[in-house]
Parts: sequence; structure tokens; C-alpha cells
Amino acid sequence: MKYRLFGKSGLRVSEIALGTMTFGTDWGWGADEKECRAMFDLFADMGGNFIDTANRYTEGSSEQIVGACIKSDRDRFVVATKYTLYDRKGDVNFSGNHRKNMMRSVNQSLKRLGTDYIDILWLHAWDYLTPVEEVMRGMDDLIRTGKVHYLGISDTPAWIVAQANTLAGFRGWSEFSGLQVEYSLLQRTPERDLIPMAQAFGMTVTPWAPLAGGVLTGKYLKGESGRISEKSDRRSDRSNRIASKVVASAEKLGVTPAQIALRWTMQKEFSSIPIVGGRNVKQLRESLGALDVAIPDEIMNELDEVSRIDLGFPHDFLSKKETRLVIFGGMDESIARRT
Repeated sequence: MKYRLFGKSGLRVSEIALGTMTFGTDWGWGADEKECRAMFDLFADMGGNFIDTANRYTEGSSEQIVGACIKSDRDRFVVATKYTLYDRKGDVNFSGNHRKNMMRSVNQSLKRLGTDYIDILWLHAWDYLTPVEEVMRGMDDLIRTGKVHYLGISDTPAWIVAQANTLAGFRGWSEFSGLQVEYSLLQRTPERDLIPMAQAFGMTVTPWAPLAGGVLTGKYLKGESGRISEKSDRRSDRSNRIASKVVASAEKLGVTPAQIALRWTMQKEFSSIPIVGGRNVKQLRESLGALDVAIPDEIMNELDEVSRIDLGFPHDFLSKKETRLVIFGGMDESIARRT
């Protein structure tokens, strides 16, 4: 396991994060505590230190199990959890981005984790109700009290993240260092705005669902069953073409399709740390094998091509030869770019 800096901070995190949405059986498809401990130990033994959980995962069991796993060596691990999603249905203030829910949720997460501090607090999803100022000031207060060390944001439009970090920088508050979004060979739409925005602010990207719910392992091509419905966007003709290319690439390199799909996210030009989970040690061990894989440029280009998306306006418009001519007067190739 190698390590990367988290955003523009000095925090060192492993190049793969352990996702713990499967920690606990409350939702009917996760792992029991014994299997969770075995997966955690495997990840830690391979040098992993970045753990990703959330208040809602398996009704809070995930945080409790993670807390038990880190208890004997808390300071070794970088524990990230999230707030926004509800802890109690039917109560208007038990969810959302606002300060009241933020403070309540964080305090409850600390109790379930059995720790005094959270290394990274993610805002889980934007609620379109809470002012950006309220969010950033509240999160900065949590950092100043020592309950939280670093900040991240997930599932939020790029313009809101940019507004939040610009405001925080101007006010002298803590900024978001990480961006968590769905990103995989099947889901490349974050390349339109979210990922360029993260690069501009020096944020680390942590893709969730890098295997697209198992579609990129090729199991559905073989007729195997799973949790992804045939009606899902992940089971389209396009998805089948991409999964077939992943399988073919894996055969060429003598590795598994899951390892190819994960390694593809890790070899992108921006700072990308995929969140990898599993329901048993066997699944997790296979995924962690991506650490030993290197995808040649030729195959990376083939994977990029089969999964390519249209960036849309204004990106496609601004990249046209005719547009660049009128912007640069024919001199664009003569201008050195910033590195």
C-alpha cells in the first residue's frame, strides 16, 4: 500500500479506502461482525489506514463495528464518516445540512465510533435548503473544537462546492479537502465539472461504486444474479460493451475484471482514491489485488474510448477548432500552458 496526501493538507491516507457500507447485517445483505473484523484486518495488514463509513450505514452498526476495529490503535487510522442523512424518520430536524443536525449527527457518530474525534467529516448530500455560510461556519466550528480534523463533501453540484470553498477561504474558515462522487468506467459524468473543479481546488477525489455495483466484474455478462436490476441504467447495452472491454483487458493482463476497473480509477491524472468494500474477505482480497496491477497506456486508452462521454456545452463548444481560432486568433499552440 502506498499513500497520498488528502487534498492540500498534510494528511497521509492509503491509496485505497475501505468502504464499510457492508459492515452489519441490518439491511439484509451485509457482513456479520466476525467477517467485518476479518476484512478490516486484511486491509490493515496490507497497510490500509483510510476507513470510510457514515451515520446511516446499516442503521449505525457500521460505525459501531468500525469503532470496535480501531479501538486498540485509534490514532493509526484515518476515519471518515458523514452527516446529512436521517437518523430518525418523521423528525424534521434529524436530517439535512443545517447546524442543528450537523452537531447532533456528529455527536452521535462519535459515540458509536467510541472516539473523541473524526478525522474527516463528509457532508453526505446537498439538501438545497441550508445556506452555504451556515454549513461552512458550522464545520469550521467542529474543527476548532477538535471534534473533526478535515472536511469533505459528497454528492453535491460543482458550483456549490466552488462557492463553499471560495467563501471559506475568504473568511479564513476550513475548506473542503476531498470530493466523494460516483465515478467509474460506467459513470464518467463527473468529468464534466466536478472533477475539474476538484483539480482547481486541489481536492482529492474518492470515487464510490468504482465497480458500478458489480457490473464491471463481468458477472452479469455470464448471467449471474445480483442486486442490480435489469432495468437499471447500469445494465444497458453501453454498460455491456464497457464490461466486455474490461473483461477482455483483464484477460490480456492475467488479472481480474474488478482489478482492472479499480486500477483504471487509480491511474487517472487527478488524485483518485477509490472506496472499496465487500461482503466477505474473498471479495475484498480480490479488489485489493488492484494494488499490484499496472494498466499499460494502450489499454487505458481503449478503456477510455469505449466509456467516453460527451462533455456537452460549453466544453464541446470551447474545444472546437473554430471556437479556439476566434478566442486565440490562431496563436493557441504558441502559448505555454501552466503546469
